[in-house]
Amino acid sequence: MHELAVAQALIEQVEGVIRQHHAERASRIRVRIGPLAGVVPELLASAFPLAAAGSRMAHAALDLVDAPITVRCQTCGAESEAAINRLVCAACGDWHTQIVSGDELLLESVELETTSALAPNSSSLAPKHV
Repeated sequence: MHELAVAQALIEQVEGVIRQHHAERASRIRVRIGPLAGVVPELLASAFPLAAAGSRMAHAALDLVDAPITVRCQTCGAESEAAINRLVCAACGDWHTQIVSGDELLLESVELETTSALAPNSSSLAPKHV
């Protein structure tokens, strides 16, 4: 299951965001996955808690957002949605297309919790969106 390796890489990337923004932890992580990315969203969702255990993302919610497959026709120039097994132009039907989206695996956003500046000795946390 290579989704565990993907989840571990995601944890490393989010850890960098946490350090960069001097946050305490991440509370929500949003990832955009296209059907051509080679990652099964359900398996990534299952692997994430294993990879996050003991980290500053251990209790973070993982939001997986589906990215549609979009192609640009090299013949007529139209951009249209396509099916995973039918990457043809919806406007003219030509198969000379280029994938515009649908093959991505992107970290879209991270919601961070930072120590509140109003109460420096307090352990209260305030959310911060990145």
